[in-house]
Amino acid sequence: MKELVCIVCPRGCRLTVDEENGYTVTGNSCPRGAEYGRTELQHPTRVLTTTVRVEGGVHRRLPVKTSRAIPKGLLMAAMEEAAGVSVTAPVKAGQVVLPDLLGTGADLIATRDLPALP
Repeated sequence: MKELVCIVCPRGCRLTVDEENGYTVTGNSCPRGAEYGRTELQHPTRVLTTTVRVEGGVHRRLPVKTSRAIPKGLLMAAMEEAAGVSVTAPVKAGQVVLPDLLGTGADLIATRDLPALP
């Protein structure tokens, strides 16, 4: 049995997941909590948020995130990949900075507009 706190909504239900009985989840207030409990133990994923370097912009760093969750085990490799990325301003929010990050199908996208220096 594993105990988790659900992070799907602000309620923070205390989940108990029984790994020996088909990953049965108890303690959830909604179906999303049950799905989170099963997924967290079988295939944990996270959305990666970080920054990348910018050339010619009003700021030197651009906040970025993955377009969807990636396997938790790939987070450090994804951070290393992002550390090598440099974009040239201007950049628009939602612009793909790095497509198909580590073959996960998730793109690294800009989360804000970043104008070029005047």
